[in-house]
Amino acid sequence: MQALEIVSMKNFMSQLLSSDAFDGFLLEEAVIRTANSYTIDGHMNADFFPPDERDPEHIPYDFCPWNKIKGLCFDLIKGKYTPLHFKFVLQLKPETMRRLLAENNSSEDFSQVKAFVLNIRYDGSKAVLTTSVSYHTFVMSREADLIWDSALCHYLNDKGIGYEKL
Repeated sequence: MQALEIVSMKNFMSQLLSSDAFDGFLLEEAVIRTANSYTIDGHMNADFFPPDERDPEHIPYDFCPWNKIKGLCFDLIKGKYTPLHFKFVLQLKPETMRRLLAENNSSEDFSQVKAFVLNIRYDGSKAVLTTSVSYHTFVMSREADLIWDSALCHYLNDKGIGYEKL
């Protein structure tokens, strides 16, 4: 687990809400406080869809893909005033997480890794990104955490998103 403070909010917000930089993530939860407070539960409601579209081909994830919901979040945030607060809990898409773990060439058994999580919290003046790994059960090894921490830093660098480690 690591915490990273964003150095350029304008660049970061543009990357988060207006580009495809974070489209490899799923939204678990969003909380946005402006003039009103909004909470979005990212769980997909399969019952919303017709029966023939409830299969994994049509709904491949438990959570909503970020690219399907970021426009709504952008609409809630944009305006004359900056938000009082927001929090986004994102998960890396499972296939990307599995690829990162496989590329590690470790003898470690990663079957208990459930998700690579990215928490984005804005407090009215700064944004902090915090990484975490969700497991199916307790594990002693922290190797998956180190892989995720390193991968996120490389990714932010590749996208030109500046940060400082806290």
